[in-house]
Amino acid sequence: MAALPKDSISKLIESIWHTELSSMPRWRAGLIQCIRVLFAVARDMTAGQLTLRAMSLVYTTLLSLVPLLAVSFSVLKAFGVHNKIEPMLLNLLQPLGDQGVQITDSIIGFVENMKVGVLGSLGIALLFYTVVALMQKIEAAFNHTWRVSQTRPLSQRFSDYLSVIMIGPVLVISALGLTSTMLNTSAMQWIAAIEPFGSLIEAATTLIPYVLIICAFIFIYTFIPNTKVKLKPAFVGALVAGILWQTAGWGFATFVATSTKTAAIYSAFATLIFFLIWLHVGWLILLVGASISFYVQNPDYVSSPQRELKLSNNMKERLALLAITRIADNFYHQRQPYSAKQLAIEANIPSDIMANILLALENQNLIKQTNDVIPVYLPAQPFDEISVKHVLDAIRIAGEDRLLNSDQLSRNPQLEEIFVQLDTSLHAAFSNRIIKELVTKQS
Repeated sequence: MAALPKDSISKLIESIWHTELSSMPRWRAGLIQCIRVLFAVARDMTAGQLTLRAMSLVYTTLLSLVPLLAVSFSVLKAFGVHNKIEPMLLNLLQPLGDQGVQITDSIIGFVENMKVGVLGSLGIALLFYTVVALMQKIEAAFNHTWRVSQTRPLSQRFSDYLSVIMIGPVLVISALGLTSTMLNTSAMQWIAAIEPFGSLIEAATTLIPYVLIICAFIFIYTFIPNTKVKLKPAFVGALVAGILWQTAGWGFATFVATSTKTAAIYSAFATLIFFLIWLHVGWLILLVGASISFYVQNPDYVSSPQRELKLSNNMKERLALLAITRIADNFYHQRQPYSAKQLAIEANIPSDIMANILLALENQNLIKQTNDVIPVYLPAQPFDEISVKHVLDAIRIAGEDRLLNSDQLSRNPQLEEIFVQLDTSLHAAFSNRIIKELVTKQS
């Protein structure tokens, strides 16, 4: 098969990444945007972060699975539906075949042998801490996918996580029970006996696992990240992840059923190895869906084929001054504060670049972000005390820390003299140029 000519590849890349979508027919613009999103997700996977975080979640899940089920078991027992945990586990581990049944029996045995009364206060506290730690790890993975640097406050973590752990299983069991009850009613059976309603009900029954897993993923994608996720992006990510989940389950079940050599080599460890692989696949699918949701809600992040855009120092300084003057302008004129995305739109750059600039200013205590669902930026100190020099210095030292900074470099007296002169010149030129004056003079 002949390879595509280089000029054809260049034209294809040009049409995907450098074409204005607003000038295209709607169907074509949607197709190109889908290609961009898929490319961005593939780019994230090849970068390795999604895979690494999925592996980390596998390890945390192994440590936290039994405590998590123990807490859920206790809650469900209060409602008299604790016997539904085993069918749920069997369904989740169905791709493992007979080995899934063995793992389910072992886990349920651990849970039933865990006597809460024997644990004591410290044991119960550790039990809940392990469960909360799992949720915190999951949130960190989703926050990374959504480019969110702030986690929930400690008090909010416990309240939000425990509410999901306590209420979530009850809602899931209730939904499953309601669906099963509706399908087994005499009225439904009478309707099923009439064609074509019977075929439609059979098809709907086949689709129920997909619908339930998609609904579960929608909830996860909207609740877990520490940012506001809209319903449409969450649905798109959940739809893709749900289809991948069911398809991967079928493929993995086929793999397990035909991997007799693997079972023979690893003997008793084969069950554990298959379980670990399936956990990794499941978490990876969940994170891929979260990545798709992010790019659907933030299409400006897929505006370039490059994973990371490099900025010159000149661009960083311009963006920092532009951002802080916009924040100051809205502050002094009592307008709605800017979010990182709004500032990125103002500057006509991707949001992640603006977020890095704002982080540099925030690290030097020039601005601060609120704790809103979508954070906005306010002055961290009066703008009549912040000079242009302060802003330029924040950009010049961005990335330095106690482990890597200019003080660790070897000294050259002639070069040191140049840097002193440079700093003195900047101080003389810009230390009296106050940010507030820049804004008020523009008015």
